[in-house]
Amino acid sequence: MTAAQTLADTAPIPRRRVISWALWDWGSAAFNAVVTSFVFSTYLASGAFVDPDVVAAAGDDTRNPALVLAKSENATVISTALTIAGVLIALLAPVLGQRSDGSGRRKLWLAINTGLVVLAMAAMVFVAPAPGYLVFGAALLAVGNLFFEFASVNYNAMLVQVSTPRTIGKVSGFGWGLGYVGGIVLLLLLLVAFLQSFGVEGRGGLLAVPTGAEGGSWDVRWAIVVSAAWFAVFAVPVLLSVPEPPATAARARAGLWRSYRLLGSTIAKLWRTNRQVLLFLLASAVFRDGLAAVFTFGAIIAAQVFGFTPSMVIYFAVGANLVAGIGTFVGGWLDDRLGAKTIIVGSLIGLVIAAFAVLAIGTATNLFWVFGLALALFVGPIQSASRSFLARITPPGREGEIFGLYATTGRAVSFLAPGLFTLFVSVTHDTRYGIVGIALVLLAGLVLMLPVKAVQRSID
Repeated sequence: MTAAQTLADTAPIPRRRVISWALWDWGSAAFNAVVTSFVFSTYLASGAFVDPDVVAAAGDDTRNPALVLAKSENATVISTALTIAGVLIALLAPVLGQRSDGSGRRKLWLAINTGLVVLAMAAMVFVAPAPGYLVFGAALLAVGNLFFEFASVNYNAMLVQVSTPRTIGKVSGFGWGLGYVGGIVLLLLLLVAFLQSFGVEGRGGLLAVPTGAEGGSWDVRWAIVVSAAWFAVFAVPVLLSVPEPPATAARARAGLWRSYRLLGSTIAKLWRTNRQVLLFLLASAVFRDGLAAVFTFGAIIAAQVFGFTPSMVIYFAVGANLVAGIGTFVGGWLDDRLGAKTIIVGSLIGLVIAAFAVLAIGTATNLFWVFGLALALFVGPIQSASRSFLARITPPGREGEIFGLYATTGRAVSFLAPGLFTLFVSVTHDTRYGIVGIALVLLAGLVLMLPVKAVQRSID
């Protein structure tokens, strides 16, 4: 197949094509949940990469000043690598998306970028638990993030090829929902096979792989290898079933620097003729930073305020993915009936209320499960509805370029939620008050979203 459907078409989409597209979301949980959120990034930030003499001197004192300082220095290495990746994403994502629009090779670039993510994940098996491997591990994490964002630009742009105006919300929600379900299945599989201790010291999972720095941390390293294979397998169907969009000769021939000039021209035209796209990109940049913070700092709050053990954090992650998946499926169904903006605004209100509820419950662990999972419930619908909203207001044939801008703006203010979280914790000396910073970012995104209208206009 060479012809590609656009959102203006109303012909039914084959169910096989929709499922094949959504399976990429399912597979991507291997990177989102395992690498960046709960397993590999946590592994890099652990004491395994601290000078053994410092660890030995600290003993069981996890608050030993030297140990805390060493871990913070390691965190700086990781954050620096991710910052560099973020800058490259901001500079390159919209141009690469634009060029994939014009070349008729959107699917090809999805395959290349996904393959590079899988290779980066597979290489993580060589990150042994020793200080000398920290920079290598951080670099692989950054490379994975870089190419995952590039792949997401092409993948999100394909939404208009697997949906119609009547089904776009449901299809977007179906993809996001499968991503959360995939995260649940994979995390449980890794827990049982590698990560959960079953009473045998130094051995993890039913496969009894060596754990801890003394055992080479093979529980984590083999978990990442399995995750890489998981992503590779479930990325194949979209490449076989979804057709390439037609090439646009003039834009396909554009060189790199001319692509930047075309990008600048696009932004100027959007400001003059389709300002709603730019207003939405601004609003979504703010509230998506808050959404990312919910998952990033949720585990920290759970551990430091409510006393969750590492195993409890992963079980909470499984529960959060389950609730978020349910919310996403329901939100996607409502999207086509109530409109994406209604879902975004309503979910942001729910998030702000749940965030302040977490602040108000003290140290009641049971209530944290209730309101923490309530936070997860609203995250998925916003992510899905944001994707469908942008697809609705994007001019046909410019999806890769606009979703590239979506990736860029999502990085442009990525300092907001972490910065405010740090500010409130520093002022109060209490981790729980970091949630106020996250709530304020979500509230700001809500305010910016209110005047945005779902209007599609040509920008040519």
